Amino acid sequence: MIVNYLPGMFVVTCAVIYNSRNEVLAVQRSETMRMPLKWEFPGGKVELGETEKEALIREIREELRMTIFPEKRMQPVNHRYETGTICLVPYLARIGDVSPQLTEHLALRWLPPGRLQELDWAEADLPVVQQIQQGGAGFFDGNTVPF
Repeated sequence: MIVNYLPGMFVVTCAVIYNSRNEVLAVQRSETMRMPLKWEFPGGKVELGETEKEALIREIREELRMTIFPEKRMQPVNHRYETGTICLVPYLARIGDVSPQLTEHLALRWLPPGRLQELDWAEADLPVVQQIQQGGAGFFDGNTVPF
């Protein structure tokens, strides 16, 4: 499905990436980014003509120099920031064979789903954390990798 921008709203995808130890990847925004030092799920804006999955794969390749395989679409989140409104579309994603390498973010952490709330998340990502901890609409039960 091609995503079209709605007036005043940006479509942003993010990846809920699991590793073989059933941990979830979180990245911390740098001091120079908007919302400095907040934690988020990696991803970015969907460009015109891209599908959500194409945008997510591109963004993760750019931000983390790694390949992912988006598997299941989770519940999107609409959130209004001072700079505009976003529709954050999370995907459960399987990691490729390369470990993440930071190109934009300050730090990364792999955490079990039950410890995600320990981080200071960007506001739009908080409902995604809740979805993961509540079973991700049936995609993740908190004990096993969903793939």
